[in-house]
Amino acid sequence: MDSSPSDFDVIIAGCGPTGAMLAAELRLHDVRVLVLEKDTEPASFVRIVGLHIRSLEIMAMRGLLDRLLENGRQRPARGFFAAIDKPVPPGLDSAHAYLLGIPQPVIVRLLEEHAVQLGAHVRRGDAVAGFQQDDDGVTVELADGHPLRARYLVGCDGARSTIRKLLGVGFPGEPSRTETLMGEMEVGVPPAEVAAKVAEVGETHRPFWLRPFGAGSYSVVVPAAGVSDRTAPPTLEEFRQRLRAVAGTDFGVHSPRWLSRFGDATRLAESYRVGRVLLAGDAAHIHPPTGGQGLNLGVQDAVNLGWKLAAQVRGWAPETLLDTYHAERHPVAEDVLDNTRAQMELQSLEPGARAVRRLLTELMDFDEVNRHLIGKITAIDIRYDFGDGPDLLGRRLPDLDVKQGRLYQLLGRGRGLLLDRTERLTVGGWADRVDHLADPTADLDVPGLLLRPDGHVAWIGDDQRDLDAHLARWFGGSAA
Repeated sequence: MDSSPSDFDVIIAGCGPTGAMLAAELRLHDVRVLVLEKDTEPASFVRIVGLHIRSLEIMAMRGLLDRLLENGRQRPARGFFAAIDKPVPPGLDSAHAYLLGIPQPVIVRLLEEHAVQLGAHVRRGDAVAGFQQDDDGVTVELADGHPLRARYLVGCDGARSTIRKLLGVGFPGEPSRTETLMGEMEVGVPPAEVAAKVAEVGETHRPFWLRPFGAGSYSVVVPAAGVSDRTAPPTLEEFRQRLRAVAGTDFGVHSPRWLSRFGDATRLAESYRVGRVLLAGDAAHIHPPTGGQGLNLGVQDAVNLGWKLAAQVRGWAPETLLDTYHAERHPVAEDVLDNTRAQMELQSLEPGARAVRRLLTELMDFDEVNRHLIGKITAIDIRYDFGDGPDLLGRRLPDLDVKQGRLYQLLGRGRGLLLDRTERLTVGGWADRVDHLADPTADLDVPGLLLRPDGHVAWIGDDQRDLDAHLARWFGGSAA
């Protein structure tokens, strides 16, 4: 365990979904956490985002899903890839095979409340202005000049991450080529007229929509005239101009609740870790929002990183454990960037792109193709490289029925879990980090299986010596 004096074990810059989730994951292991958020108040605009299957599974693991379901609306798991709407393929291997639409501020509030209930400290109106790291920790300088000391610093501070820039990590990729306006506002024409015009324009412009959003409001998306300075939000007049240019009418839009713009820039940090400073969420990767993967990718970063960073702080991490964060999550982000690039091309109205879209639409009638693309978007197809072994090795385990109820209910403390059908295996000196469930379920067709705290399968077999080696690989030296 690091022995240098510090104000906190970990300081997190940014209290969005990624930062709040990471704080909660660290607190499961009694890590002293401070989250610094530069904004004094949470965002007031109500942008609806979607939680995909893997994120819903993670929320179920941590006992958060019921709270989220109360504040969201379920939709079928379809129409994700390039908005090509195909029926949900049979046999999606998840108890949560749907999309949950939910306001982003609600997700942030619930995750922040969860982190605070677990003991995390959140300070709003405090921004990181600089930092210096050494062999023992990181000295963080706040915008008001006040210094804080931590063992580790994690940048969850978004696409324009101050932490990434100060760290000097490269952020290669492509700048925005196109820009889209998005907002929520009221319209001044009847719903039937809106629907008819949207159907007409949607044949020749993509993305473009006006979708009812309750209480007389509409979600409005329209292509911008060009690429601008994204730090400046659009005006209502800009929306009116673009709606008239694209649709021939501005629909009488008025009374906006929020207005924003987004581009199709695609960038990936060259490294997720430099010494004692790490990156997660949009600070590590940005891409177009098509497919709705961004928030999900960041939350999943946090769950991959949280137990590993906690192990480092608590002193039991194997030497290379923290390095597996970059090794596992960087390729996942690369794949997301590639599939969003492909989706953006498929939304082009050029003849070649439209021909490819028609061909892919036909191919998605094959269940295997449809399931493969849904697996990409929803992150249920991720397989981390843990070496040679059965196909299940490195994958997440679905939420199986076990004799105590559901599997994910046993993962709420963020510990490892041994599922043992042989009733001969033991976690031995790792019992302070790994739980043991003997004779778990008839649905499990392997003799023994070790789960990491993030729900991925770390070992399969029935040999105790082999199990001990894998316990040491992921959970450090035995405490016995």
